Amino acid sequence: MADTADIRLIVGLGNVGAKYAHTRHNMGCDLLELIADRYRIDLTPQSKFSGVMGKGQMEGHEVFLLFPTTYMNESGRAVGAVCNFYKIAPEQILVLHDELDLNPGAIRLKFGGGLAGHNGLKSITAHLGGSQNYYRLRIGIGKGPDTYSWVLGRPAPADRSLLEEALDAAARHIGLIFTQGIAKATSAINGFKPQQFGV
Repeated sequence: MADTADIRLIVGLGNVGAKYAHTRHNMGCDLLELIADRYRIDLTPQSKFSGVMGKGQMEGHEVFLLFPTTYMNESGRAVGAVCNFYKIAPEQILVLHDELDLNPGAIRLKFGGGLAGHNGLKSITAHLGGSQNYYRLRIGIGKGPDTYSWVLGRPAPADRSLLEEALDAAARHIGLIFTQGIAKATSAINGFKPQQFGV
């Protein structure tokens, strides 16, 4: 992973509609909203991009924020449309998404790699010509007995508390990508442990 990253597009994944709000599968959307609030970037519907989108400054760098308003398994339509219009390369994208293979409260920043069965990532990869060479910020949601019901359900209060700590930390540390480089941002994000875990 290079020490510098020219991130131009940050995508928060989730499903649209009140019944999906704050479900485990919408953690990427929840984090995107925290980032938008932190950097005072207004998100507005953009029908030509099939999403809710905003443009603003993060630590002096111009960045687009995008929440695809397709369902999760069609997320790539919005990402592909924005990338084609603004000439954004896969290496300039950061996708925020839920991750079954991490426990609630864990967050990880990585570049490339597998898709771990995530339908949003599968769709994005397909619309980027098969490229998996984009950054991902993985938000742990843990695993339940039934994956479908688990990801579309809302976390129990204890897990929700861990997730809120993790999302807040991710929103605070993400600016390090622009100020200190990807290695420092990765170290800060991957090293985060919720206070509830103890020392």
